[in-house]
Amino acid sequence: MIRVLLADDQALVRAGFRALLDSADDIQVVAEAADGGEAVRLARAERPDVVLMDIRMPGEDGLAAAARIIAEPSLAGTRIIILTTFDLDEYIFEALRSGVSGFLVKDTEPRDLLQAVRVVHGGEALLSPGITRRLIADYTKNRRRAPRPSPRLNGLTDREREVVALVGRGLSNEEIAAELVLSPATAKTHVSRSMVKLGVRDRAQLVVLAYESALVSPGWSGDQAP
Repeated sequence: MIRVLLADDQALVRAGFRALLDSADDIQVVAEAADGGEAVRLARAERPDVVLMDIRMPGEDGLAAAARIIAEPSLAGTRIIILTTFDLDEYIFEALRSGVSGFLVKDTEPRDLLQAVRVVHGGEALLSPGITRRLIADYTKNRRRAPRPSPRLNGLTDREREVVALVGRGLSNEEIAAELVLSPATAKTHVSRSMVKLGVRDRAQLVVLAYESALVSPGWSGDQAP
């Protein structure tokens, strides 16, 4: 059973999400929070698998609360999905860098919300290739310091570097396996080992690192090699 914490300041929104999530056989809402501070307290008490976190809440906002949860050693297994009603911007980039597993807009189709919870609980990130390019490439192009190779990559094998670059392009394990002619299990192993070697929390952070370390160029397009 996937245990979920809802954090949104609108009671009606929380009720709608709860009804949807509780209708799934494999998902259970264990708590609801109306602001960021309450979300942190409930996360510590309930140890949820996934937190659905709104950004705009009174008092402590969702990004600040997410950062506190991510920094909590006892909540290392908790994954956070940011909920937003507005478009992508650098604040979402910073959230991904800090360890948030992805984001959803609030008008997401119900079936997609359920799938998102399952995907994040399974260790994947909510980053399609198109979203990855727009969110990270556009932001890194406007940074004052250009991406450059990181010494953190020195411990990776050539194959692991290839895999991290493909993760940076937004490919799933199955797509990486097809690209490199590997089994999906082998691709997943390479991704997991790379995450351990690089000291990243999850796949979303791996995507950010791939761009910041110049494994994927900010101007990447789908027709270019990694």
